[in-house]
Amino acid sequence: MAFVVLFDANVLYPNVLRDLLLRIAQSGFVQAKWTDEILDEVFRNLRKNRPDLDPRKLDRTRHLMNASVRDCLVTGYEPLIATLDLPDRDDRHVLAAAIKAQARVIVTENLRDFPEQALRPWNVEAQSSDDFVLDRIELGERVVVEAVRRIVESRRTPPTSVSEVLDALERCGLRKSVAALRRQEAGQE
Repeated sequence: MAFVVLFDANVLYPNVLRDLLLRIAQSGFVQAKWTDEILDEVFRNLRKNRPDLDPRKLDRTRHLMNASVRDCLVTGYEPLIATLDLPDRDDRHVLAAAIKAQARVIVTENLRDFPEQALRPWNVEAQSSDDFVLDRIELGERVVVEAVRRIVESRRTPPTSVSEVLDALERCGLRKSVAALRRQEAGQE
């Protein structure tokens, strides 16, 4: 059985981070999960914060996300929501979905909203995107390096270098992961 992870909205919001996480999932290294409710939050915030983005392209991105990762949408978690206790009641749906999906990790930047004592009974842990990606590097560096390479290859207008993608990931908070990838890149030269 694949290692199941649930991506919270805040890690799916930044374009380059979303791209990296999806490519890691597409490799089969992890089974990524999310819900329509999580995607609603992502795309509502993108529309609000980035009115320059074409709404049709955002709809297309959402569709492609769901189509690109096998069995990614979690459903039927709603009855669990009322039974859960988290510091932010609005995050209960995320934990409920993780429980329903039998996820081992919730990848989120809101770690304080997912305290260990609330997750432990469900055998779930919360990890930042940086810690999650760093763990993937330690377990299978080639998968993450290939995901970065595929991002570079997909960006043609304008063309993007590995260094530029790593810089963008670092701006998204992947400091430790990017440092490890840069060390790997330097070792291949």
